[in-house]
Amino acid sequence: MTAGTTFLTVAEVAAQMRVSKMTVYRLVHNGELEALRVGRSFRVPEQAVREYLQKSFYEAG
Repeated sequence: MTAGTTFLTVAEVAAQMRVSKMTVYRLVHNGELEALRVGRSFRVPEQAVREYLQKSFYEAG
């Protein structure tokens, strides 16, 4: 991570990915989505969300 890294809350990630917060927590706990623990909450680097979506994307049809 670089000095200019932007971090998102679990709620922000869920809204951006259009999934529930529980889905984001599951991705974090399974190691599929990078996150840092800050106190009792998680912060997800914006770049990690982009990378996850990019590798998860596939052409339907």
